[in-house]
Amino acid sequence: MQRAVFTHVRSHDWTQFKLINLRIWQCSSVYRALPVQFISRAYSVIPTPRDLTEKEMLDSMLRVDHAGEYGANRIYAGQMAVLGRSQTGPVIQEMWDQEKRHLAKFNDILSENRVRPTLFLPIWNVAGFLLGAGTALLGKKGAMACTVAVEESISEHYNSQIRSLMEEDPDRYVELLHVIKEFRDDELEHHDTGLEHDAESLPGYKILKSAIQLGCSAAIYISQRV
Repeated sequence: MQRAVFTHVRSHDWTQFKLINLRIWQCSSVYRALPVQFISRAYSVIPTPRDLTEKEMLDSMLRVDHAGEYGANRIYAGQMAVLGRSQTGPVIQEMWDQEKRHLAKFNDILSENRVRPTLFLPIWNVAGFLLGAGTALLGKKGAMACTVAVEESISEHYNSQIRSLMEEDPDRYVELLHVIKEFRDDELEHHDTGLEHDAESLPGYKILKSAIQLGCSAAIYISQRV
């Protein structure tokens, strides 16, 4: 009697197991049969390009945004190397943490959409760190002046992209616009933080700001194209 019951239970469990596996196989088959654009849409903020022109536009946009966030990370790394143990350290660290999140997001987007970074990334690596450390050697005001100049340039660039995408097709690029607007707002917050920490009182502030922003413009131009 006990053997019969046990055999029945095992038979019932095996039947359920086969049904569950059949269901999993059916679901996976449907998933594999879906067009690539429907599968990738679930995790990517970038729509599948309609043609080569749109792909080139999106690749250029993503490449320069990634380069900007990478450079900003290296600038804050340089500032922390000099001022990390000062009273200004926690303020810089908080801004750097946000930039790390921005960079991680663009790393994911580039990987998902098979967009190569700018070939000048090794140069931005060194130049960003030297800019951050060099201005930090001028003290808190120097570091904050650099932050104001860089974040103003990045936020203006993001605003330019937002205008372009809105004119092109805001519904098509709604997710990308959300990412760019969120990061733009963070950059504006960093800009305001720099002003609140006496960036403008640095001797030669306007000259330094103009020089840094000229460099940022050149980096943006190069990263869009190379």
